Amino acid sequence: MLTNQVIEKTIKELQALTKVHMAVYDTDGNMLATTDETISESTKSLVSFAQSPADSQIIGDLQLMKVMDEEDISFLLVVRGSGPDSYMIGSIAVHELSNLLVAYKDKVDKNSFIQNLLLDNLLLVDIYNQAKKLKVDEEVARAVYVVAARPEQMDIISATLGNIYSQESGDFITSVDAGVQILVKALDSDSGDDQMEEVAYTISDMLNTEAMVDVRVAYGTRVASIKDVSKSYKEAKMAMEVGRIFYAEKKIVSYSSLGIGRLIYQLPVNLCRIFIDEVFGPKSLDELDDETLLTVRRFLENNQNVSETSRQLYIHRNTLINRIERLQKITGLDIRLFNDAMTLQIALMVVNYMKYLESVDE
Repeated sequence: MLTNQVIEKTIKELQALTKVHMAVYDTDGNMLATTDETISESTKSLVSFAQSPADSQIIGDLQLMKVMDEEDISFLLVVRGSGPDSYMIGSIAVHELSNLLVAYKDKVDKNSFIQNLLLDNLLLVDIYNQAKKLKVDEEVARAVYVVAARPEQMDIISATLGNIYSQESGDFITSVDAGVQILVKALDSDSGDDQMEEVAYTISDMLNTEAMVDVRVAYGTRVASIKDVSKSYKEAKMAMEVGRIFYAEKKIVSYSSLGIGRLIYQLPVNLCRIFIDEVFGPKSLDELDDETLLTVRRFLENNQNVSETSRQLYIHRNTLINRIERLQKITGLDIRLFNDAMTLQIALMVVNYMKYLESVDE
């Protein structure tokens, strides 16, 4: 929507160049913006002019002109002065305001199109028809990025993303949920995972350093057609949720890197409970303290390498072995054995998922 602030900025810039004052009214005679508060015309005269077939009219020392949006009158422009110069300057102002109307309407239309596209609200034929009408390239490779932060930070995130990515480059920034900004990013024809990851880090770094906002970024897979953008969006949403549950330490998560977390996320909760009961019986993983959990995570990250894990944890090799043996007494699993290590890894992820579901239900 074309705001009064934008209208006022436009006419003030023109006034600074031409030294001619002007004001903009709506068709009911209400002032929207002005460069000089002394410019005024009666509401009756303005409404009468709006209803007349004339494109312009001189009343006293003022030039009245109409700003059209196709066949409809959007604004009335009042220019101080009744000579040819005032008419020419007024015509320039009308032209500028008309262009702004077109640009902002186009922006709104494209935003609505992208939102409906993401939410799967369009039939296939409507996708291609609207894309053609709005001049959105249909066969450009794209990926969807979801940027999450606190709801009150969304405006600054949107503005920062808007400074980096633009519709002119084939990129779109929008939002369909509170606390989330969405970037539909056009990719190079030969782009791969590296370029997509680079975009994610650019978003994170720019928002962290320039906007001082701590964000999480998730993104879907590359799609080749406009009709598949919703698929990438769904993947990005899943990556965001799965990342929060299983990879909380990561600020950037891609759908293609979710691994087993994606599988667990789609399991029914009753199946998760059955799995935990079958593996551990009456034992409880709640008995594992933070130190033990950190030991397990590092040990598995290092491919069950005792020496490297003890080095990273700054503990003696024997201390690490003692912790592993204590863990075996609690769980019945020896994580030095591959099958036991995988079982415990999956079990811990399933427990995290069940805790997440319980927190959502509360």
